[in-house]
Amino acid sequence: MTTLTAEQRLTRAIVWLMNDPTYAAFSGLYLMGKTEVKDDVPTACTNGRDEFYGRDFVDSLMEEEVRGLKLHETWHKAARHLTVWKHLATEDARLANMAMDYVINLFIHDSDPAGRNVRLPKGALLDAKYRNMDVSQIYKLLKEENKNGQRNGKSQAGAGQAGSTDEGGDSLDQHDWASAGGFTAEEEEALASEVDQALRQGKLIAGKLGAKLPRALNALLAPKVDWRDELRDFVGAFAAGADLPSYRKPNRRMMGSRMVLPSHVSETVGKLVIAVDASGSIWGGTLTTFLSEINSICETVKPESVDLLYWDTNVCQHEVYDEGSYAGLVTSTKPRGGGGTRPQCIVDYMSKKRITPECVVVLTDGYVNGWGQDWVCPTLWCIAGSGMKSPVGRSIYMEV
Repeated sequence: MTTLTAEQRLTRAIVWLMNDPTYAAFSGLYLMGKTEVKDDVPTACTNGRDEFYGRDFVDSLMEEEVRGLKLHETWHKAARHLTVWKHLATEDARLANMAMDYVINLFIHDSDPAGRNVRLPKGALLDAKYRNMDVSQIYKLLKEENKNGQRNGKSQAGAGQAGSTDEGGDSLDQHDWASAGGFTAEEEEALASEVDQALRQGKLIAGKLGAKLPRALNALLAPKVDWRDELRDFVGAFAAGADLPSYRKPNRRMMGSRMVLPSHVSETVGKLVIAVDASGSIWGGTLTTFLSEINSICETVKPESVDLLYWDTNVCQHEVYDEGSYAGLVTSTKPRGGGGTRPQCIVDYMSKKRITPECVVVLTDGYVNGWGQDWVCPTLWCIAGSGMKSPVGRSIYMEV
């Protein structure tokens, strides 16, 4: 039986991982943020930057399980799970936790299937059916299973063979969504930069040890954020509902420090404007995919109403949907237009009709006559099929 403290065992695990070619690529992340042992933490916990470990839990583990636990928390930081997927936690934190764990536990298991040097602690969620899926895909499957009353939550069993599973429960560790949700936009950007720098330093260390980086790690060094997630994050930030942050009413206490932060409101979500470029290049499948995602987002944030505008040089069609008719965005919409494209007409139309939305989302191919002026609310440009970037608001890119 070891006489080392939990702190010493974690330090020894870090040293071992940093000197092993398979895991050296995370060297910069092992030491990023705080690592603390606490008596009131059941297993382990991270907020995406700092890590906290339960003393009794660490003391109960074998050496290879301590390494597996440390690697588990490090993977959460490497993938920036608590900032990238916070919109899922807002909807169902338990399922979001499980989905994230299923992804990274397969990476850890596959790095040492026999568990001779690194092993996941007993109870870690592990199921081979989720291999090659991302967090959002697994989350949707878990949500569907939950809706249908099926069992979900598989923990590893026996010798730790992925696919050999028992009925389990929640994720192995805790995820401090509250702290992660308190990060400002600047702090999130700084954290992303810190993670990226740590990964690149680790890559150099791994290269000196002759290690070949796993494909999942290479993907982190060249991240591609799904446009759906960016769209959902944008709408969720500016069209927040009861007890959620909203930028429509800035936090007055922070105005003196020249920081524009959201306040928390307890009112019905306001209007959301969706403005669709009526040129033929984005009709058909692209439009259906886009509106389907908008419908899904509306079911979550439940805006007071959605004004759907089809525009070319003028607004050609104006449709209004409420909570009971969001599905009509896909099934009953009637696109009109097809001439040139002049985004200024959206601004002019909203001013004329006195439409004051929480935010505006514009779908366009990017080939436009100017980007418009005097936008009076947050604007997101979802650009399909081109690399154009609007100087107004924020641009994301939708593959056609």
